[in-house]
Amino acid sequence: MKPLFLVGAILILLGAATLVYGGVTYYTQKDVVNFGGVKIQTEQKKQVPLSPVFGGVAVLVGVVLMVAGRRGSSRAVTI
Repeated sequence: MKPLFLVGAILILLGAATLVYGGVTYYTQKDVVNFGGVKIQTEQKKQVPLSPVFGGVAVLVGVVLMVAGRRGSSRAVTI
């Protein structure tokens, strides 16, 4: 498989995931009380939003790279 084709496919998958999910969610734990043997923690949900424009551009660039990778393979030089 050509490298451009592979990079294009990865960009299409990442762009589509960005369009569907709209961001990345992760959780952090924070110590509220840590006194002797008592430890109380809280879990906080944080989200990093990703613009739908980013996802659309990634899909578009991925398609262009896949087409360029496929066209490059058909131009074989024979001697």
